[in-house]
Amino acid sequence: MAKRTASAKKQARASARRSVRNRSTKSAVKTLITKARQSLRSGAADASETTETTVEAIRALDRAAAKRILHRNNAARRKSRLARRVAKVAAAAPAQPQPVAKGKKGAAPAAAPAPAKKK
Repeated sequence: MAKRTASAKKQARASARRSVRNRSTKSAVKTLITKARQSLRSGAADASETTETTVEAIRALDRAAAKRILHRNNAARRKSRLARRVAKVAAAAPAQPQPVAKGKKGAAPAAAPAPAKKK
């Protein structure tokens, strides 16, 4: 059925403008998420790059949800999936060795003094 009233026609024009603007934002969000996934998958040599792309994608999701371009639950689900991938990569990465304290070779670290007993 065709739009008849002036207000309905105006609303249709406004809706068309919003959909164009929202489409570009959704596309940008998808691109950022894809870049973050690729950096995680490739095991980028620079961990700061991986962190940076992930944080950028999460910020874009938050902005889109705040502007109601994406539903807040949709944004939360995507952020959760991205965070799970980050955690999976972090768990797979070998842990950094702890620095060795200076002192005698082979000596155990000094224990803390025992607290005094109350009578």
